[in-house]
Amino acid sequence: MSARSVPKSQSRQAWFAAKRYGYGAGMPIAWQGWIALFSLMAVVSLPFYALVFLPVSQPGLVISALCVVDLLAIIAFGWICRSRTEGGWRWRWGDEGRGEPPQESGKP
Repeated sequence: MSARSVPKSQSRQAWFAAKRYGYGAGMPIAWQGWIALFSLMAVVSLPFYALVFLPVSQPGLVISALCVVDLLAIIAFGWICRSRTEGGWRWRWGDEGRGEPPQESGKP
């Protein structure tokens, strides 16, 4: 079976849930999303912990390089989240837009 014969809904599984309120992605709902989240956390935090234990001759240069790497990792993670969120990124107001009917308030 070729990749073209697989329906689009099955070929791009969602890794992150849609947020109930606001814009963006929620928590991971697949193991791939958890791996992406933990990888981001490792890329962002571990090099700064390593600075405590490693001697550095030019700390300003090293910290600047780490900030650039962190920025690139965050941009890549944002792109992954945007492309793998169920229903895409858009503004949501509660249950409206998540496939559930809006709740009626009991007030007249």
